[in-house]
Amino acid sequence: MSFYSYKAKADDGKMVKGLVEAPNTAAASKVLHDKKLFVVQLSEKKEQAGVSLQKISKRVPFNDIVNFTRQMSTMIVAGLSLPESLNIIRGQTKNTIFSAAINEIEHHITSGGNFVDALSKYPNFFSPVYIALVRAGESSGQLDKVMVRLAETMEQQREFRSKVRGAMIYPIIILTGMGIVIMIMMTVVVPKLTELYQDFGVDLPFTTQLLISVSSFFVVAWWAIILIVIGISYIFVRWKKTKKGEEIIDSVFLKIPLFGELQKKVILVEFTKTLSMLITSGIRLLDALDILKNALGNVHFRNAIVDISRKVERGFPLGETFAQYEVFPPIVSQMMRVGEETGKLDDTLNKLSDYFQSESEHLVKGLTTAIEPIIMVFLGVGVGFIVISVITPIYSLTNQFQ
Repeated sequence: MSFYSYKAKADDGKMVKGLVEAPNTAAASKVLHDKKLFVVQLSEKKEQAGVSLQKISKRVPFNDIVNFTRQMSTMIVAGLSLPESLNIIRGQTKNTIFSAAINEIEHHITSGGNFVDALSKYPNFFSPVYIALVRAGESSGQLDKVMVRLAETMEQQREFRSKVRGAMIYPIIILTGMGIVIMIMMTVVVPKLTELYQDFGVDLPFTTQLLISVSSFFVVAWWAIILIVIGISYIFVRWKKTKKGEEIIDSVFLKIPLFGELQKKVILVEFTKTLSMLITSGIRLLDALDILKNALGNVHFRNAIVDISRKVERGFPLGETFAQYEVFPPIVSQMMRVGEETGKLDDTLNKLSDYFQSESEHLVKGLTTAIEPIIMVFLGVGVGFIVISVITPIYSLTNQFQ
């Protein structure tokens, strides 16, 4: 498929310009003719492919995707066609990259393509779960219902993620402030005090000598510290991308007190909510598990889902299969059994997701409460060490003057 730039005259005599996607010039001309446009000029836009690849390689904030989904669901339910809806949303989108992508999606549909194929061109924008749900909605003729359900779920995810991120803001701000203060103390304050102590020849206690040594290292080798941090970060990121590194790091994260439990609950919220939505949209359980396995943010959960899919495919009950993996708490397998027996697996998963979300919110509150005294203790110890190291020699100076 190629893109063609056109200039045409509408029925009301106005000149219109735009892009149309088609396999060849004749097909592009026919598409425009079907839209009741009299073609004045039509030429292939060869640079479009390069531009598209550049846009596809970039990412769009999750918030923009949520807003796009909500607007699309509202307009489709209101009776607007896909091209009309996309055209309105494109005019309201401030993100230029996403706006250009919406424009190309619109052109793909007006050229005779379907919605899901247009979305599939942007895997960095729309997740496999998103595309699978839209495909199910289009094939079943229930795109309006699927888009509404998808919008509601994504808005819940956005709100939940916002709460989790909000709980992390306070400790990050405090730790960043501590780091800045320490850098100023080590590079500005302590060197000046060191000069004062040397001038008076004061015998320095061990804590002060240690503080001065650290300060001297900061002043002389600050560039080395930056290089070491960058080097370690680069090696860590590369190692994390290896299979062994990913397994070790994900395992360690799950075992961190409070943080590990919170991460586990967050993954379970996403897993149960999304699986419920996929099944409700008419996607087979095995297909839903296959789609979902790549959306989980921990390798141990992904490996468990792969094994569970294989066993379920061979006829093993879903509830018993989930019970064999430690990453899933017992309540998951128990609720899965209930869902299988009652034939309401999607409703059961939805309730399970609400349970895990409630648990996660309680954990977030507990984590915030626990972090505050821990940070205060560290601050107290650090400030106390610096104060003692700085003030003790001053007392020695005072005694000499007396």
